[in-house]
Order: sequence, then C-alpha cells, then structure tokens
Amino acid sequence: MTHPKLIRTAGLAYVRDRRMIQTRSVGKTAFYMAGGKIDPGESPEQALHREIREELDAAVIDARVLGVFECEAWGHPAGTPLEITCFLADLSADPTPTSEIAEIRYFTRDEYAAMPDVAPGSLMVFDRMKALDLID
Repeated sequence: MTHPKLIRTAGLAYVRDRRMIQTRSVGKTAFYMAGGKIDPGESPEQALHREIREELDAAVIDARVLGVFECEAWGHPAGTPLEITCFLADLSADPTPTSEIAEIRYFTRDEYAAMPDVAPGSLMVFDRMKALDLID
C-alpha cells in the first residue's frame, strides 16, 4: 500500500483589523492560507515570497516564522499529510487577487470556523493566532 505524499507549503498570517487574510482559489469552495506549495530546492521563506507575489501581487516584508502546522490536507485524498510553515509578515501593498485567486477575505477565528468548508490547517493557524491575541 502506498502512502500519500506529504504536501509541504508556506503560508502567510497577515492581519488587518484583528482579522486574518484567507484566499479562495478559482474553482474551490474553501478559503485557505495565502501561500502555496514549496518547490524542490526552495526554502519555505523563498516559497512564501514567490507565492505571495503570484497570489496577492505584493511583496512580503519582515517575515518571521509563526510555526509549523501538520494535519490532513483538505480537498485531497484521505490521509494526505500537509505541513504548513506559516509566517507572520507585512505586505508592501494592499493585497490584490491575481488570476488564480477568486476572492480574498479577512476572518476572525469564529467567522472562519463557521464557514461551510474549513481547511484544517488554516483553522490550526487561526487557533494559534487567537491564543497569541493577534486576532479576534
């Protein structure tokens, strides 16, 4: 039996008015952490910078690691492991959705948890951010 391959990602915990940004990709129903998969040979921080430019048309400023979160990947076959290296950071400009992003929204922890589709990795980051009193 083969095990699903680990998905390694870099995510952005960007806060405005005590709410954290989440993005919804074109054709998807759930909102996820802004960011994406780490390419071979790329560090998590390099992936964060690349992905945020691609998704939000902004540069990452002052990135610092919030933590590494591990859970099952939402929207993938059951048992697919996900590892998110999540960074707190500022942005060089207001985030603007690019062609791959259908929507950007800011959520409190409870607003996100009440959505019909919730990505477990994002919820773990919301819980950490709430525990640190960085979001409502």
